[in-house]
Amino acid sequence: MKKSIIALATALTLSTAVDAQKFDNLAMTPPMGWNSWNTFACDISEKTVKDMADLFVELGLDKAGYEYIVIDDGWMKKERDKQGNLVPDPEKFPNGIKAVADYVHSKGLKFGIYNCAGTQTCGGYPGGRGHEYQDALLYASFGIDYLKYDWCNTGKLYAPEAYKTMRDALYSAGRPVVFSICEWGDNKPWEWGAEIGHLWRTTGDIYCCYDCEYVTNKGLPTQWSAWGVWPILRMRKDIRKYAGPGHWNDPDMLEIGKCMNAAEDRSHFALWCLSAAPLILGNDLRTCNNETKKLITNKELIAVDQDKLGIQGYEYQFKDSISIWVKPLEDEAWAVGFVNTSKVEKTLEFDFKANTIFDEFSRRELNASKHEYIIRDLFKHEDLKNTTSKPIKTKIGSHDIYMLKLSKK
Repeated sequence: MKKSIIALATALTLSTAVDAQKFDNLAMTPPMGWNSWNTFACDISEKTVKDMADLFVELGLDKAGYEYIVIDDGWMKKERDKQGNLVPDPEKFPNGIKAVADYVHSKGLKFGIYNCAGTQTCGGYPGGRGHEYQDALLYASFGIDYLKYDWCNTGKLYAPEAYKTMRDALYSAGRPVVFSICEWGDNKPWEWGAEIGHLWRTTGDIYCCYDCEYVTNKGLPTQWSAWGVWPILRMRKDIRKYAGPGHWNDPDMLEIGKCMNAAEDRSHFALWCLSAAPLILGNDLRTCNNETKKLITNKELIAVDQDKLGIQGYEYQFKDSISIWVKPLEDEAWAVGFVNTSKVEKTLEFDFKANTIFDEFSRRELNASKHEYIIRDLFKHEDLKNTTSKPIKTKIGSHDIYMLKLSKK
């Protein structure tokens, strides 16, 4: 069986790679799911994955739109077998990966896996370099629906071609797979990623804090930085034009329910929704409290992220520590978020009639002097008493967000 996979992989490489492409009609809205890395790193197991699948249903995440359960680095043995195949770690996954995928699928969910374009993964496990077609066939036999492909130990590889090779291999294997490009934005994947993958990381790793930089291995050649929510969101500018249905900018996974306070979690989630970002949870669902559950299943916020227009929002204004983010929505509606970036409470006063918002990219306009809008609070799930005919005034706590939807009256 293993030899036949190698032979078939060779044949597919020679015969179909020229005509290969990415799978169309996938990730038409930003993918939603859960990934093991932020909580478990390489300490992942069959039991943990099954527990997460059970909790998806128990917590109602599936009904809120989350569908992918993705195991990250560390699922395989440290060496390939004699035929060059990846081998699931028998201690972590005693029944193999397919059994886990089957269990996830039995819950009505989709299953994802991880590897890397280099010779080794970031955790020191076998990477995909030189084995792309062989690995793609193995993934198809597992029944995967999503592949996160990292960028460690890549030497002098040229990122667009390396990811294109894996894209072609997945297409040749024949099983539709959402392809997540994870090379940290170093090679400007937004410029070439749309023809190759369905989402691409725009920055280095996220770190569980609101506004910080975490540097590892300081002073050594291999040092790298991870970033908090606020800096990672503002790190890349002028790339929103590259995002849309089937191809998304990815500012990394969510750190909600892990280390920040409730206000910071609210800002984190709402800003990812305004940014049309993939909503990939990274918390331990076994310890998910009611406040976190309520936030990550807020269907009105999720609807902003999943809006069918697929327009990524942007920072419209920054004044007196309050950052205003806007996102055009279908039916000529708008989502607007007021973020208090300071460490103290701020009073917000804003007159929509005096601030016509025009988005150059989408050519859409929010003009409250011409049209009256109903204003809805997306956290309280209620319409405000006043419309855009009058200014709004409210207090916003430190690092919190006031999140609204404006619909034409």
